[in-house]
Amino acid sequence: MASTIKDVAKMADVSISTVSRVINDSKPVSPEARRRVLHAIEVLDYKPNEVARSLVTKKSNLIGVIVSDIGNAYVSQVLRGVEEIGRMYNYDILLSSSYADPEIELKFAKLFSQKQVEGIIVISEILNSKLMYKLDEFKIPYLVINRFYNIEEAATVSINNKDAAYKMTKYLIDQGHKKIGYVALRKDMDRTNETYKIKGYRQAMGEEDLEPHIIYAEGLEGEAASEIIPEILDDIDTKGITALFCTQDILALSLINEFYDRGIKVPEDISVCGFGGSKLSGMFRPRLTTVKEPFYDIGAVAIRKLLKTIENKEKVVDKETVLLPVQILKRDSVNPLE
Repeated sequence: MASTIKDVAKMADVSISTVSRVINDSKPVSPEARRRVLHAIEVLDYKPNEVARSLVTKKSNLIGVIVSDIGNAYVSQVLRGVEEIGRMYNYDILLSSSYADPEIELKFAKLFSQKQVEGIIVISEILNSKLMYKLDEFKIPYLVINRFYNIEEAATVSINNKDAAYKMTKYLIDQGHKKIGYVALRKDMDRTNETYKIKGYRQAMGEEDLEPHIIYAEGLEGEAASEIIPEILDDIDTKGITALFCTQDILALSLINEFYDRGIKVPEDISVCGFGGSKLSGMFRPRLTTVKEPFYDIGAVAIRKLLKTIENKEKVVDKETVLLPVQILKRDSVNPLE
């Protein structure tokens, strides 16, 4: 039978309140009484009730994390940063997957509030304004990490998408490409980071007096890639397109497969680059030239920011956007023309 706080108090010959003070380090206790209590805890192998303890100390050392899908490579890498840094600071993670359902995100937010979590991190690829309103009501510090949508209503950690797209476009230009097409994702463009990527692409092209050309895709893989292939092939023939810069790695890889099926070689016939730096981008042949987003660092910086807020006993995380640097991975899918 598990030992109780009463057993500890009896063995140490002190009151229950004294044992509580030692466990929670809430009020001063004489060195001798503390020694006896700690000795009794060790001998009896007493384990405090963490739920009850958190109600007293207001500290649960729990962070709730809501993810859209743990199977998503982007989500899992960000989560790794959150979890590893959280563990360094003795925080445990409560994890829930919403599978991109806004109502399930709300459900888990309420559950985490009931579980006395000290902070919440949302790693999602959907825009759920109701969730952020609800988290504001709970007065629990939180951050939202979203690779797809531009987050303005909450604290977030991201990258400078405009600058990243600019750098990749400049790299293609430096490799001798003058006819560069950008393949964008059309969905919710007025609210997504796609807007900033296009601005970066246009700026780089404009500085060299080159004509920008944007191709809009309705999705990132499979049928969506097949649907735009006829337009791309026509652009290669009529506009002389020599390079494609794709909004995400998965779209770039899907297009490379489509080219392969049609006997078009990458990079000999057309150069292709992506955005993300996923593991898949380095496993396919040719290895994909891409913008490497620092997914792990995004998670690590996010939880550090959250824990700093908790440590300062603040209810709201400063709603600023922290931007992290990116890296251009120069690989085999881009053929230099000069």
